Amino acid sequence: MPQVRVVAEDGEEFGVMDTRDAIRAAREKGMDLVEVAPNAEPPVCKIIDYGRFQYLAKKKANEAKKKQVVIVVKEVKFRPGTDEHDYSYRMKHARQWLQEGDKVKATIWFRGREMTHRELGARILDKLEKDLADISEVEMRPRMEGNQMFIFFGPKRHKGGAKPDRPAAQSDGGGQAGQPAPASSPASSDKKPPG
Repeated sequence: MPQVRVVAEDGEEFGVMDTRDAIRAAREKGMDLVEVAPNAEPPVCKIIDYGRFQYLAKKKANEAKKKQVVIVVKEVKFRPGTDEHDYSYRMKHARQWLQEGDKVKATIWFRGREMTHRELGARILDKLEKDLADISEVEMRPRMEGNQMFIFFGPKRHKGGAKPDRPAAQSDGGGQAGQPAPASSPASSDKKPPG
């Protein structure tokens, strides 16, 4: 590329320059010439400290990574003949995971002749769905795949994004923007009307 459009770190444009002159100008300032838009005509290069540029890009990527929410899918496994105690133990674990914000996959494993009694597995999944209905929503209905039947649960989302217990915590009205202070507060009783 014989010519490039050169921009300084602070945004000042030097215009279209010969590539060698642009590199020389960057070296005189003790910085590097970095190509930022290779598909432009002519390509756009910036005079910046490349090490600092890489550091800031890495820092920005780490900040974005911190903000992202990782949803984990945890699994509980049942058999068609799962006992009541085992069922309740696994259901409590699924409930705990859903309350922590994870998704839950409930799987029923069938072996041999158990495949002829799929209704037993469907009954267990229906019962699990009813037991977790208050804190979860079904993301994928029960379905068979090979020798297993499974269902996916996700934590229940609140509409509007507000938590349901929040308005009750702010019911006193004091200190809220746009609301009058209560008449019994010491600050309002000490003041005398002007006149």
